[in-house]
Amino acid sequence: MAQSERIIETPDCVAEGADWLAGHCPRMSHAMTLTGPLPLRRKPDGFAELLSAIVSQQVSVASANAIWGRLKAAKLTGPRRILWAGEDDLRAVGLSRQKIRYARALAEARIDYDALRDAPSDEVIATLVEVPGIGAWTAEIYAMFSLGRADVFAPGDLALQEAAKVLYDLPERPREKELRQMAEDWSPWRSVAARVLWAYYRVAKDREGIR
Repeated sequence: MAQSERIIETPDCVAEGADWLAGHCPRMSHAMTLTGPLPLRRKPDGFAELLSAIVSQQVSVASANAIWGRLKAAKLTGPRRILWAGEDDLRAVGLSRQKIRYARALAEARIDYDALRDAPSDEVIATLVEVPGIGAWTAEIYAMFSLGRADVFAPGDLALQEAAKVLYDLPERPREKELRQMAEDWSPWRSVAARVLWAYYRVAKDREGIR
């Protein structure tokens, strides 16, 4: 991993990034007066977390939580169990036909999750997006929360786009390319900026934007 890449391991790391952002951008500072302390959001790495991210694609947080709960209850969170399960079993817990295909592709990919821990973020994302069903958003979320990368952002996330629109008083929601460019100003703490925007989205819209 590149020596310049910071890893977010504790709430103090998040607080450090938040302080930097508050001093760097008045809008970010304003958002944090409304959100309060930002969550750590560190998660385990490995197959189950990527499967959970696939479950979260294009559904509400509540729906994703419900489906993931059924998968856990059925003990369908490991690669072997996914490959052994019948399509009817996977549909019964709430997976669409497309997500079943993605889950099986992930199980068959045999990703070296230990090696990803030490790989540069760009390499992590490039490795993950080779798997059908894992796009940039899923790979970026994994790098941010499962690997703790401090300077990764997910500009394709609709909640981040909407939060940026409201916070920065934009005429319309920025598209992925535009938000990626905006996020360059928040480096080297882009993943903390994402935490700010998700927390702000919850305040502004009274709903969760990320699991």
